[in-house]
Amino acid sequence: MKETIEITKESGQFLTFQLGDELYAFDVLKTNEVLEVTQITRVPGSSDAMIGVINLRGSVIPVIELRKLLKMPEGVRTVDTAIIILEADYRDETVTIGVLVDSARQVILLDKSQLEPPPRVGMNLNIEYITAIGKHDDNFIILLNSDKIFSEKELKLAIETQNQQS
Repeated sequence: MKETIEITKESGQFLTFQLGDELYAFDVLKTNEVLEVTQITRVPGSSDAMIGVINLRGSVIPVIELRKLLKMPEGVRTVDTAIIILEADYRDETVTIGVLVDSARQVILLDKSQLEPPPRVGMNLNIEYITAIGKHDDNFIILLNSDKIFSEKELKLAIETQNQQS
C-alpha cells in the first residue's frame, strides 16, 4: 500500500536557515525570533543534542544543536551562527525551544506549486521530521516540522524548565 503525504497548505512563509551546504526552513508561524549566539549553560543529564539553556529576557530556554539532532557532522561556529527560537506543540502544551543553526537566512513565501512531499527513499532524515521539500530560486529547501523533530525527552525537559519559572 502506497502512503503519501498530502500538502494541505496553499502557501506559507518560511524562515530559511543553513546547515552545512543544505537549506532548511521552519514555518514562520512557529518561529519567534532569531538571536546571535549567547552564553549557553550546559544542563547535566540532557540528551546529546540538547547543548544547554540560555536566558532570554528572564526566561530559561533550552537550546538544541540541530546538527547533532539530525546526526550531521559537527560544524564550526562562526559570526553567522544563530539560535532560532521556535514553538513546538507537545501534548496540550506549547513549548519554546532554541535551535542552533549555522546561519539564519531569510523569510520566503512558498505556494503549493513549489512544495512536494519528501521522497520515501534516500533520505538521511526521519521522514516524520519533514513537512515538505520546497523549491525556491533553483534551490531545494527541506521544510522541517517543529512539532515532530524534537524527542519526547527534549520536550519534557523544555516543559519542566518553563514550569520552574512559573
